[in-house]
Amino acid sequence: MEGVTIGGLAKKVGMSKSGLYAHFESKEDLQSQVLDYAAGHYADVVLIKAFKKPRGLPRIRTLFELQLKWINGEFSGGCPFVAAATEFDDKGGPVRDRLVAHQKKFLGTISESAQLGIEEGQFRDDLDVDQFAFEFWAILLSYHHFARLMRRKDARDRASLAFENLVYRAGKT
Repeated sequence: MEGVTIGGLAKKVGMSKSGLYAHFESKEDLQSQVLDYAAGHYADVVLIKAFKKPRGLPRIRTLFELQLKWINGEFSGGCPFVAAATEFDDKGGPVRDRLVAHQKKFLGTISESAQLGIEEGQFRDDLDVDQFAFEFWAILLSYHHFARLMRRKDARDRASLAFENLVYRAGKT
């Protein structure tokens, strides 16, 4: 995200910096809008497709599978939210705030989907849906690290096994 500049964007799209300033108030505004664009794209390629699935476990499985694809295929640098989190985790300001808001929304989607799994009778009644979302996200972060940084061939298999263990522990026994 720090590499995203108005000057760099102006050069790439063939505009003057001053012409582009009319569209973005500041570098922070540009970065925030990049995150918003990524969130909109994420909604299109992950959330909308997943929400076409039945409530509960089918939706959660689809969210997981589409998220794995998102990490590996949508942007050349991997998940833009993971990349931005690395840059902005120790900073304050509007870009970090926007990133946190997007992340909270995604985690809320997972928690709500797990709650629907309880209501559908697929998960135990005492499931801590926020813990479920935490572990779901932890698996995705590990996958991102193992697949992209470590280039481990077994990253997808390990992530899938971890996910199945999570689902098993959430289920009614």
